[in-house]
Amino acid sequence: MRVMERTFREQLFFLLLCLSVLKGDCRYIENNDISKDELFSLLSSDLRREIPELLMYRRPLRCLDMVAVEGQFTFTAETPQLSCAAFFMAEPNELITVEFDSVDVDCSGGDFITMFDGWVMKGEKFPSSQDHPLPLHERYVNYCDSGAARKSMRSSQNVAMVFFRVHGAGSSFALTVIKHVNPFPCNVISQSPEGSYTMVTPQQHRNCSFSIIYPVAIDISEFSLGHHSNFPKRSLPGCVESGDYVQLLGGSGIDTSKLLPITDLCISFTGPTHMKIGCDNTVVRMVSSGRFVSRVSFSYRPLDSQELQTIKLNNVEDFCFNN
Repeated sequence: MRVMERTFREQLFFLLLCLSVLKGDCRYIENNDISKDELFSLLSSDLRREIPELLMYRRPLRCLDMVAVEGQFTFTAETPQLSCAAFFMAEPNELITVEFDSVDVDCSGGDFITMFDGWVMKGEKFPSSQDHPLPLHERYVNYCDSGAARKSMRSSQNVAMVFFRVHGAGSSFALTVIKHVNPFPCNVISQSPEGSYTMVTPQQHRNCSFSIIYPVAIDISEFSLGHHSNFPKRSLPGCVESGDYVQLLGGSGIDTSKLLPITDLCISFTGPTHMKIGCDNTVVRMVSSGRFVSRVSFSYRPLDSQELQTIKLNNVEDFCFNN
């Protein structure tokens, strides 16, 4: 009987590991100091109740941090930390909720914790004010100003961040990151230097950007603006006047309003358009008037070292090297 019980417990443990690997959650177990016997005890006590809690990823939050997984993150100051930021990232079709579980900071003494709907790097914001649905002041949520009235924020795109400053040793806070499916993604920072994506604007007056923070080769395979079809592939100088078009932008920052235009497209086509862009940030940006359903499909990959070295001068491929 004991042998059968042990075999069953081992099967449960193996099942849990398999599920974790399939979901990409194996790091959750690795980062929890739980022995196999303790795990068996948790499973046998109440399997359905304990598994979700067990699988929640928990780790300390660093003063400068990047987080791409769901879980609970706790920051505890050992010394004054006056300029900290945590960047959160999800898949292109996901939104992020940041929720404070507990906060022990001295707001009256100059501490603050501020959530931001997007990213800020070197003073530049993604999405830009032109492309975000909210006015800039509504994208900031200061915990010390709002307190219990506003303990969470859901992002409008697949990235969010938290700024914080604490003066006293022992000051701490804990937050939970949760991801949600976004049926109509708009404004994305790619997690990877390689992939493919289709951007769609379903008759909504908005601007959407897909940002790739790497030098890449990009292939635009399809471009449809609804009101044009079966036209030859080409770029028009008057695309902005049409109100519906796609821009390819490049530069070194993350604010699309400050990037330089590489080309505009406002004529529908099917078939590959290939470009190599040696920029720190390459952006496909769709501007929509809301009158049509527009879509653009593209794939991208990182430029290898030889491609970067052999980029020729006075060519769109060396666009960023000349600017």
